[in-house]
Parts: sequence; C-alpha cells; structure tokens
Amino acid sequence: MSNINSTLLGTSDIFNFLESSNYQSVRIDRKILIPFSLFGLERLINRYIAPLPLFSNICLRHYNISRSLKVIDKTKKKSVSIIIPCKNERGNIISAIKRLPKFTDQIEVIFVEGNSNDGTWNEINKVIKNNKSLKTKIKIKAYKQPSKGKADAVFYAFDKAKNDILIILDGDLTVAPETLDKFWKKISTGEAEYVNGSRLVYPMDNNAMRFLNYIANKLFSLLFTWLLGQRFTDTLCGTKVISKKNYLRAKKKNKDLGNFDPFGDFFIIFGASRLCLKITEVPIRYKARVYGETQISRFSHGILLIKMLIFAFFKIKAV
Repeated sequence: MSNINSTLLGTSDIFNFLESSNYQSVRIDRKILIPFSLFGLERLINRYIAPLPLFSNICLRHYNISRSLKVIDKTKKKSVSIIIPCKNERGNIISAIKRLPKFTDQIEVIFVEGNSNDGTWNEINKVIKNNKSLKTKIKIKAYKQPSKGKADAVFYAFDKAKNDILIILDGDLTVAPETLDKFWKKISTGEAEYVNGSRLVYPMDNNAMRFLNYIANKLFSLLFTWLLGQRFTDTLCGTKVISKKNYLRAKKKNKDLGNFDPFGDFFIIFGASRLCLKITEVPIRYKARVYGETQISRFSHGILLIKMLIFAFFKIKAV
C-alpha cells in the first residue's frame, strides 16, 4: 500500500514560483462560494456576493492572473509629451517650464487651459513666445480646453500628443516637476508600462492635503486594491505615466465603463489593469500650493467617484 502525499500551495507560494520563472502576477481573484445548485441563487451569490471583502476570503477558487515578462517591450523610449492641465494657474506656468528636467532630447509640453479668469492663457502664450526666442529643445504647445473637468483636458491633450510616452503633471505643481525623471526612468527602459505616483509614503508639507482628502485617498486606495486585485497606495495622485500606444488600447478597452471619472485617474488605472500592463508606483513628496486654489470639490467629486466605483464593480469584479 503506497503513501500519497499532497501539497497545498498558498497564494504567496504560487506568486514566488511565477516570479522565479520570469512571470509577473498582475491580479489575484477569488471566486465561487456555492459550488452546487441552490434553487438558482448560486449564480447571484457567486457573482455579486463572493467578490465582496470577507466573503472572498472563503471562496473556493483562487486565480492568479500573470503575464510573461519576456513579452514586455523593453525598447528604450526617446520621446515624451508632458501634459499640464491648468485652470487659474497663472503663477505656476513659468515655473513648470523652468523646473522641468531635460531627461531626454525629445520633450513636448502641452498646456491645456480650462477657461481661467486670472490670465493663465496669456501667461502660457508669453512663455511659448519666450521659449521660441531662446530656441530650447523643449517644444511647447497650448490648447483651449473644449469642455470642462480635468479628465476632458487630459484626454484631449493625449489625443493631440505626438510622442511615445505621456506624462501628466498637474498645473498646481504640488508634485514637483523635478521628480519626473524618476517616472521617465521607470517607463523609458521598459521596467514598467504604467507608472503611478504615490503621495502617501513621505511626510507632506503642512496644508498640502486636507485631512478629509487624506482619508478619502486612503479609502479609495483600499477599495481599488480590492476591486482590481492588485495593490495601489494612491489612486488619486495626478502624476501618471503611460505610453501613447497603451493609452489608445485602454481607450478602446474602457468604452464600456461610462464617463463618471471627473479627473481621468481611474480611466487610466482601469485601462492599465484590464490590459495587464506592468504597473509600478513611484513615491513622491507632495508639496503645498504656492499659487492659486484647489479645483477639487470634495463632496460632489467624491459622490461621482463612489458611483464610478459601484459601476466598475459590476463591470470588472462581478463577472
């Protein structure tokens, strides 16, 4: 009579085995609470109840969605378009250009002005005129935003951008332009295909972020980590980096998600996750504003984000 030994592999074991075989775990999912017929209720329970926190811990099936790192395009990127959405940011325009590190030869800066009333548009045009006379290697373009909201500004500029890599730099400069070279190194070498900034690692300047905003950022990070099955520490950081090619793929992939996102942050995150891109976070130091006021409405925008979270649950998690 022979002995039969069985070995149960945990989630971390599978993760480590895949990593040692040059695979990256993109997402962890848990499914199936009821593996038998229960008067037709099993389908509803397995689809909508099983993915919920706590319930997912006792699901019977665990899925590790991974991708081979060999298929990642590691061709060194050489050109970048830096998108700067700005509304009532006149005092930050010249600093955005002067403080920008020259981390590659082909840099295109695209300002998208959102119908300001403080002279921002005139300031942008003055900077463009001075840049032409200096004949720097940085090309500066400017567009009037066709509608309203940061998402509209960002995606309008993404469609206009000509270069390989797209970087968002908020016009308030609370994320320092000097830090963009860290993001560039991650994506230009193929180390990452999508890079997300994280403001919640280092200590912040006083008054850089309101207490309720900080709590909301922490909460949304936890919710989206659960929703997407991969860790995000700061989903609402405005500094995000993706290639133009992958943005166009994400745009096509996300057509079914609606238009709830007022900032565009989650559109990009959802797209990167659904495309199984290699995602990396870069910690940055979050600074207090030196000019202007925040454009964020905590409560109305918060309600919109909650609606989008619920909508995304049915489109992404409960499938």
